[in-house]
Amino acid sequence: MEAIDKYNSVFRRALGLSDSEPLESLAYQGHQKWDSVGHMTLVAALEDEFAVALDLDDVIDFENYAVGKEILVRYGISF
Repeated sequence: MEAIDKYNSVFRRALGLSDSEPLESLAYQGHQKWDSVGHMTLVAALEDEFAVALDLDDVIDFENYAVGKEILVRYGISF
């Protein structure tokens, strides 16, 4: 499975999103399921899936779908 497919799958599972919901426009607190609890659930799921440990600054900066990919690139994940 490609990294982008894993990334998308984690988003859908962690936030309980259907396959029909677009991901690219998702933003922290811009969707009812991406609240503070959803944020930490998403971070933990991404860390597990990609075997990384995000530092606190990255967790705070993770404000939307696109930025999440940029953060993971810094940890050696290629999209």
